[in-house]
Amino acid sequence: MFNLDEIYTVSDFLSLCNKTVENNIPTSWLQGEISNLARPASGHWYFSLKDSRGQVRCALFRLNQRNIKFNPENGLEVLVRAAPTLYEARGDFQLIIQHVEPVGVGNLNLAFEQLKNKLSEEGLFDSTHKKPLPAIVKTIGVISSSTGAVIQDIIRVLNKRYPFAHILLFDSVVQGQGAFEKIGQAIIAADNSQRCDVLIVARGGGSLEDLWAFNEESLARIIYYTKTPIVSAIGHETDTTIADFVSDASAPTPSAAAMLVTPDRLELRSSLTKLSLLLHQQAVQNQQRKQTALDQLKLRINTPDRQLNHLSQQLDYLSHRLNNTVTSLIETQAFKLSTLFSNLKQHSPKEQIKHSIAISQLSANRLDRQIFQTISNYKQTLVQLNVRLRNASLQLIEQQKHQLASHAHALGHLSPLSTLSRGYSITTTEIENQVLTSVTNTQSDQIIKTRLSDGVIISKVEKIEKN
Repeated sequence: MFNLDEIYTVSDFLSLCNKTVENNIPTSWLQGEISNLARPASGHWYFSLKDSRGQVRCALFRLNQRNIKFNPENGLEVLVRAAPTLYEARGDFQLIIQHVEPVGVGNLNLAFEQLKNKLSEEGLFDSTHKKPLPAIVKTIGVISSSTGAVIQDIIRVLNKRYPFAHILLFDSVVQGQGAFEKIGQAIIAADNSQRCDVLIVARGGGSLEDLWAFNEESLARIIYYTKTPIVSAIGHETDTTIADFVSDASAPTPSAAAMLVTPDRLELRSSLTKLSLLLHQQAVQNQQRKQTALDQLKLRINTPDRQLNHLSQQLDYLSHRLNNTVTSLIETQAFKLSTLFSNLKQHSPKEQIKHSIAISQLSANRLDRQIFQTISNYKQTLVQLNVRLRNASLQLIEQQKHQLASHAHALGHLSPLSTLSRGYSITTTEIENQVLTSVTNTQSDQIIKTRLSDGVIISKVEKIEKN
């Protein structure tokens, strides 16, 4: 017999098991491989932790994900700190994950590489999207902390190198919880102000954790979509962040960024000196050319006496040319007049009538001879054609006679009368005149006609016999 006090409901029994598990099995560190990873809309993560001989269900609630920077994936080897429990609704044994980190590589290092590969595949690091730095800089926007040494380094470098530029500081925290949001807001404010020719995002050196704000995905996308050119100057020379990859340019230090965006005033002064010297040389050369042109113009200026003599000589020359031209023109017109008179004489009506009479007489004689010759030619041609026509007619008649005889001979062979002459006959009906080829088409007392070679016999059918 069993004791009724020892009978449990399913839920009571599972609750007892859960308390036993939680009270007797301590929180432990486990190493294994992630599999069957699920991320429902609730934000919690569910997966199995397995090795070569077994596996256990795990749950990582959303509140415990705050310090996880990398993206868990199936097949990733991890080290977890977990508390065992029993999920009473299904009776499943599971682990509540409190902390997780990848094996063999740090949490932040893995997160950095994952985000770097993701943004690179999207094209955020492509050089085709990077904006060129301006050649002339009037205002420089600096996104950094107002209490740090970075802004002082930038101001010191600019005062020494290029003191003509204005510096606008957009103050922001650069480390700690939520720092990436403050940095992003400062960048957006600087870009929207449209007062800056270039922006410098700067921070001093530190550990990977200290610089992590510049490795956030949201900040990288803000830098990518900013219209003002951005120079990233994060940490020391050995430090690398996602912001360095997505910015339009990167500098190893904030001081180097200030040198990158501005020209050196000493170089500008040297260039200005060279340009001033070149301008002076050009001005001197231009003055010399103008003076030479002026001297030439002075030489070309004549006194009134010299100019009058020159004009008088020119008038004599033009008068001589005019006389020669008039004389030549008169001679030319006289020659043309003589030529026209000769042509007019040749084309006078009297001469044309004489010429026409002579041509008419000559043409009449030629026409008579041509008519006589043409008639003779036609007569000769007519005689020849008559002979050819008679010969062709005789030849055609003979050919037709020969063809007629040949056709008659062939027709005689094919004629039914020729067949009848050899003892055959053709029998037809009297009325329809249809040839009888079978006794089935004949009836008793039917009148039929039988054609022989020399006549026709009309008879009446008395009897029909079939073969």
